[in-house]
Amino acid sequence: MTARVADALNAALGTLLAEDPTLYLLGEDITDPYGGAFKVTRGLSTRFPDRVLGTPISESAIVGVANGLALAGDKAIVEIMFADFALLAFDQIVNVAAKSTAMFGRPVPMPLIVRCPTGGNRGYGPTHSQSPQKHFLGVPGLDVHELSPFHSPLPALRSMLGSGRPAVLFEDKVLYGRPLGVPRLFALREDTVVIDGAPCDDYLIVAPGGLAHRALEAMETLLRRYELCGALHVPTRLYPWDPAPVLRHPARRILVVDDGPPGASWATEVAYRLRDCGRPVRVLHAADTVVPTAAHLERSVLVQAATIVGALR
Repeated sequence: MTARVADALNAALGTLLAEDPTLYLLGEDITDPYGGAFKVTRGLSTRFPDRVLGTPISESAIVGVANGLALAGDKAIVEIMFADFALLAFDQIVNVAAKSTAMFGRPVPMPLIVRCPTGGNRGYGPTHSQSPQKHFLGVPGLDVHELSPFHSPLPALRSMLGSGRPAVLFEDKVLYGRPLGVPRLFALREDTVVIDGAPCDDYLIVAPGGLAHRALEAMETLLRRYELCGALHVPTRLYPWDPAPVLRHPARRILVVDDGPPGASWATEVAYRLRDCGRPVRVLHAADTVVPTAAHLERSVLVQAATIVGALR
């Protein structure tokens, strides 16, 4: 039986805690029996009661404690209950964690990950459904990642902690209940998903992990209805972003998809980089409005498979 993304993430956190006695996991309501708002941390506080710690409701304080642990030579992973609330810790992430690697006269490692459940399509309303990734882009010393549903999270988490740079990891909430891996009809080649056994150069979709399954649904529609065969590139690091895998692809059309609203977004940053390299590219965003609670209105605001099909056609 294929593991769910949430189960794989839970197992990865447990493995890291077992391997490294200097690693701490902090967050609101992450201890048993609750195990976190999305149950990603269930069982971990029972196994590691001294290092999996529930905290008061203060995102700035949680990340501040994690910064202190990292500066003192330990490691920390923080769970922010909803990505929307990471903005309450913006100063600790941007002005403390990111700057601490370079402001003490010598390189200082900051092994810190701030995990942020992000995105909509769950009916949680305007303040619990945003995709605020763009607010953390372009900060010197800060890496921005997004969880991929196609890869085990353990190597990615190990890489973040070992990089010496603080990282913000966005995890789309709709992925938690999905199986880890690539569904049938598709094949994975490193960070790019193609339609198995077909030449796939009509288009290339570039989208982070939270949009992956909507992009795959769009790809299947484009193949069956319009005989268009393309590929999907899912970067796990949003910033700094590496354009090399996209530039190697021979696609005649490139569509960059972003579940956040337009304006200084990750998609526009990627499109700028690609246009600077002479590649034809178009961007697709969510609507420029708050995310509604009602399901039919929420679907109309956020990017859906049909939106991607329309943009590519």
